[in-house]
Amino acid sequence: MSKTTQANKAKAVKKKLVVEDQVIDQKAQETPVKEVKTETEVTESVTKKASRVRSKKYVAARRLYDTNKLHPLSQAIELVKKTSLSKFDGKIEAHVLGMDMGNIGEIIFPHLELASKKIVILNDEILAQIKDGKVNFDILIATTVTMPKLLPFAKILGPQGLMPNPKNGTLTDKPEETLKKLSVAKTIIKSEKKAPVIHQIVGTVSQKTEEIVANINELIKVVKPIKIKKLVLCATMGPGVKCEVVK
Repeated sequence: MSKTTQANKAKAVKKKLVVEDQVIDQKAQETPVKEVKTETEVTESVTKKASRVRSKKYVAARRLYDTNKLHPLSQAIELVKKTSLSKFDGKIEAHVLGMDMGNIGEIIFPHLELASKKIVILNDEILAQIKDGKVNFDILIATTVTMPKLLPFAKILGPQGLMPNPKNGTLTDKPEETLKKLSVAKTIIKSEKKAPVIHQIVGTVSQKTEEIVANINELIKVVKPIKIKKLVLCATMGPGVKCEVVK
């Protein structure tokens, strides 16, 4: 290839590059530049979208206490009960901002009954239902005195795993105490998938305050006080009350 040919090719390549640069510059000028929002502007935008119009009753309920104050546990529960807006027996919820994500731990609430299992103590009414072939319970508790009455129905209850026995604690001389132990709620405490926030029912509005206190203390124990950044309590329908957590 002659020097003249090489020089001509080099000039052609250079001219092509210049044209491409001009086209790129022109497109850049024609394309509108997106405005980059500051962190404050983003926060204000999110807050505006998340804002909700509250009812007059809700606003009135929030005025009954200082929403910025950290209230002692018992006092916070009383405020939640007082500000509950539902006509039904609402649940009391605990919302915890922690440090860990995923499964936090297993918990047994001392005063939170299971809704999924029906537990009964053997009496004449239950016995009559069993005789009629009606088994409307998940766990049957009997005493050493009433147990002999069940023996004729061992073939019915045995295969279903409903026959009381001392190994699982359903054959006892303290049936009421056993009923309470078997009724407590055992569950796994876990956070949201993308945030270290826990949402957990800890009682009902009609429940005794001391029982709810015991449930929340158990929750705090599992999550660990040092890892709790914020604890807010509220009813199913009601404003949130910030709660003090003793480290």
